[in-house]
Amino acid sequence: MHSPIETIIVNAKVRTLDPGQPFAEAVAVGHGAILAVGSNAEIRELGGSARVIDLDGAALVPGLTDSHVHPLMGALDTIGADLLDANTWDDVLHGLRTEAAGKGPDEWVLGWGLLYDAFEGRPIHRELIEEAVGGRPAYIKFMDFHTVLASKAALDLAGIHGAIQFDENAEIVCDAHGVPTGEVREWGAIALIDAVKPELTHTQKLDHYHRQMKEFAATGITGIHGMDGTLETLDVLRELEASGRLITRLTMPFWIMPDMPEEDWAQFLPHRDDRGRRWRGGVAKFFIDGVIDTGTAWLYEPDSEGEGLAPFWPDPAKYRRAVKFFAQNGFACSTHACGDRGVREALDAYREAGAWDGIRHRIEHIETLQDIDFPRFAAEGVVASMQPLHMAWLNPTRECNWTTRMGDARCDRAFPIRNLWESGAVVALGSDWPVARFDPRLSMAAAQLRHAPGNGREPFDDQAITGLQALEGYTVNAAYTISEERRLGRIRVGFCADLTAFETDPALCPPEALPSNPVRLTMVDGEVVYRG
Repeated sequence: MHSPIETIIVNAKVRTLDPGQPFAEAVAVGHGAILAVGSNAEIRELGGSARVIDLDGAALVPGLTDSHVHPLMGALDTIGADLLDANTWDDVLHGLRTEAAGKGPDEWVLGWGLLYDAFEGRPIHRELIEEAVGGRPAYIKFMDFHTVLASKAALDLAGIHGAIQFDENAEIVCDAHGVPTGEVREWGAIALIDAVKPELTHTQKLDHYHRQMKEFAATGITGIHGMDGTLETLDVLRELEASGRLITRLTMPFWIMPDMPEEDWAQFLPHRDDRGRRWRGGVAKFFIDGVIDTGTAWLYEPDSEGEGLAPFWPDPAKYRRAVKFFAQNGFACSTHACGDRGVREALDAYREAGAWDGIRHRIEHIETLQDIDFPRFAAEGVVASMQPLHMAWLNPTRECNWTTRMGDARCDRAFPIRNLWESGAVVALGSDWPVARFDPRLSMAAAQLRHAPGNGREPFDDQAITGLQALEGYTVNAAYTISEERRLGRIRVGFCADLTAFETDPALCPPEALPSNPVRLTMVDGEVVYRG
């Protein structure tokens, strides 16, 4: 009889995260599933003529899943000058001049990853970039993707000459004379410039998506929890899978925005259970607030600039109705909430929606949280989805934009990963790429260091977690979040053959050494999608 085993992986230090068999030496895989876990001798005997992958002592762990990524949007929004490491204004100008070099006078200059602290105290204004971009249309996204800095030429093309009213908490920032400064906040406003910016063809977009998934695979990522999507997104996933280019396992949501008429919500119901072999839907994504850095997060007390008291949804009651509608129709709900008021409103909305059977709702970011709300996550079954690399922008001297806006009391409860973990909450970890780098080694290191690896800073606070917990945040907890804990997140017979191999076990590797810990193998659904 023909053996179902197609591949055996041997000579590995296997960390299964399966309490029944925590460690092993080898794994057998066939038809997308893990078929056996055991010693080298056992698996070689079972393997017969199967393909052999010899890891030569490397560590094999469950495939890593990033629980917060914008995979398709990010593949298109990271075109242009990469400014994520531009820490000074001179760095920013150098990046923009390099990007503008050789472009025609009407060609757009694009950039992304602009840091608020890179302004070094200067007011955000388009005049700061006009010379660097040579008067061309310019569209520079900030690191959080909630704000854009646009040049005068770009504003003129979009017909933006003054303040505009929006249905959501969005803004064309203007000076005292009503003239746009170039700072454009939140998506309703940003969409006006998107409408006139050059568009890629459908084929070009598919190429970018596939290229990006190959980059994910090279860092050990096997799965993604996407954070933006529409009905059209499902067609893109079908097309990528049919062409053999969907090499990352994706869970993609429907993005429900404040200006969407309530009668339009029903259009998503027939598509709740749409799925392919490597993709699925079933999630509704909401934003209850914006970000702390621009004063658009929803806080109980105003920030140092007197901002932060308005929700992203002008009518929070409509947000609660939306959550109830989707939750009661079997969708998992995911809410972006950075501020403490936003987090509590999301928790209240989930509780008001009533009990759910086997579906986990989640809150994204949780950058500040009041003490009374810590126990609610575990008690009410809400997952805390957090991004350790966001700590990279927080300076322990508390002199950066985030800490200055928040003040000492709220800084003492910034990004409270450890406290949530110890409260019994399930904490899923991710990057929020393209807001931060997607490499999970960086994120797992930051979770242990409470700063970005290699930046020479002291820990921001005492909220560090262990290496094993960081790995669990990218594996078993990620699987639990999407109710897939019976087939993802562990190396166990019958589970999906999503596997990642590193030179050194990431649970044991010193965090400062994690970024240089080589990826030896990435396997999705039994297919080798990267070999280092």
